[in-house]
Amino acid sequence: MGKTTGFLEIEREVALTRPVAERVRDWQDLYREFPQESVQRQAARCMDCGIPFCHNGCTLHNLIPSWNDLVFRGRWDEAVAAMHRTNNFPEFTGRVCPALCEASCVVGINREPVTIRQIEKTIAEEGFRRGLIKPFPPSAKSGRRVAVVGSGPAGLAASQQLVRAGHAVTLFEKNQRVGGL
Repeated sequence: MGKTTGFLEIEREVALTRPVAERVRDWQDLYREFPQESVQRQAARCMDCGIPFCHNGCTLHNLIPSWNDLVFRGRWDEAVAAMHRTNNFPEFTGRVCPALCEASCVVGINREPVTIRQIEKTIAEEGFRRGLIKPFPPSAKSGRRVAVVGSGPAGLAASQQLVRAGHAVTLFEKNQRVGGL
């Protein structure tokens, strides 16, 4: 676990939103850059409780206390690996997820919850910045072909896992572009 008393000593910080007048002119992030040191400080707030309810709140059952500890310690390569065990696309789930994990955070009982979504987004960003997120082609082809219908997050994740298992995947989508609704 990161800092044993971090949740008592460190207040919750969140990234500030960009001004509306600026945001309506581009497709960039809603939030301003959140410094890596602030993210590590926020990860230190995770108390690695006996029963991490954040796992139950997270629809992906992300290993939140594990990657919070790794972020606190600056072990970004391991944090990226831990995140990819349960999440195929942290680069966008860290942006669009409603953060039910934060609503389930035990720290949130008496204080403001850990900024889990911001930490998740930063792990993905650091992973790309450091070249840690890369394709994992299969070691061998299975010779099997699979059709996946629908290119939303579930269809894309299923396709990725099937390709990693060595199957040839054809992804079908009724709309002109992938991505689902």
